Amino acid sequence: MLEGKAVMGETDMKQTMKEDALSLASKALDCFDVTEPTQIASFIKKDFDRIYGSGWQCVVGTHFGSFVTHCSGCFIHFSVGNLTILLFKGSAGEPASRTDDLASLDYLVK
Repeated sequence: MLEGKAVMGETDMKQTMKEDALSLASKALDCFDVTEPTQIASFIKKDFDRIYGSGWQCVVGTHFGSFVTHCSGCFIHFSVGNLTILLFKGSAGEPASRTDDLASLDYLVK
């Protein structure tokens, strides 16, 4: 397991879910080379969708920024060597009204 090797960033996950994230990351790194971040992210995301329900997002890489909205208790950010993993379950904001949608489209067309 990665517990000793992983450098933990921010997380609000319960211990069991955190351990699952680290375990899946370890398995993904056993299956894929670090030069295949998309495959690593897909592996982790699909298993979290299967275990904890759909809606999980996973970003894996060496240099990236993020600004996300997530469900409470469903966020983890950690590094293994030079590779950083961000895993979270998305949270939808308030739905936009039809008028707001049209105004946004007008802006894009101009």
